[in-house]
Amino acid sequence: MLDRTIPFYNTILKCSDYRKREIELPEGFSIVSYRSGYEKEWAKLECSIEDFGSVEEAEKYFVESYLQDPDLLTHILFALNKDNDVVGSCIAWKDRKEDKFVSSLHWLVVDEKYQGMGIGRALSTAVMNIYEENDALPVYIHTQPWSWKAILLYISLGFKLQKKDSFSHYENEYGKAMAELSKVLTKERYESLLNSSED
Repeated sequence: MLDRTIPFYNTILKCSDYRKREIELPEGFSIVSYRSGYEKEWAKLECSIEDFGSVEEAEKYFVESYLQDPDLLTHILFALNKDNDVVGSCIAWKDRKEDKFVSSLHWLVVDEKYQGMGIGRALSTAVMNIYEENDALPVYIHTQPWSWKAILLYISLGFKLQKKDSFSHYENEYGKAMAELSKVLTKERYESLLNSSED
């Protein structure tokens, strides 16, 4: 479970250089695109990690945010287990940056029972492969210190922490975010984030 006692500060990452990678999943698992009804499964996933107060609230957010403007939606991907149950999701979306739109990776989530199996990496890789195939770099991510495991994953895919740059409506809080990350990461991991930061 995410440690939400860690303070929330806007943390921005950007990937400007990415080469298509092989997607690795446990045997019997698969990644598929959105189909009608999966909004309910997405809502259940997000509620399980307490991002929303109710499944109804999460489903309403999904429908209003991602199904109303197809021009901004690139892809919604879902990971399925051997029984075709939804166990994870990741969204390829477009966000405004000043007077243009930029690619962004949204809402990476994996069912807690299936974490540590490489599903989050597979979903993120699948989204990044889509962007690479469509010549749609750079890709931005907005996250927060309590998602430090995801931050380390993003760094391994080629993302860089942004000291100043941002997108959408987010105020970059790099300094505050790094101060919190220094408290929860090993010295080695923290230094790797410092080395993966750019102006």
